[in-house]
Amino acid sequence: MKLKNIPADIKSKSIKEAQNEIKDIIAKLEHDETDLEQSKNQYSRMMLLNYHIQQQYKKKLKEIKSFKYSKKNKKQSKVKNF
Repeated sequence: MKLKNIPADIKSKSIKEAQNEIKDIIAKLEHDETDLEQSKNQYSRMMLLNYHIQQQYKKKLKEIKSFKYSKKNKKQSKVKNF
């Protein structure tokens, strides 16, 4: 799912904040007295939050891979210099 128009208020959230908001939305959706239109809006927001979390994890994974790669290259260059 590619969602490019993530609202700024979601983009500014940390992973933990987004997860907490998703938990709150789920609790609201499970409540019997929620109307359909409000439920649809909350569900859409939850999907945007979920996408944002996925993007943040992908970003962190790239950082970790980059760090491992640069660390590995430093070790190899030290061995070549001896």
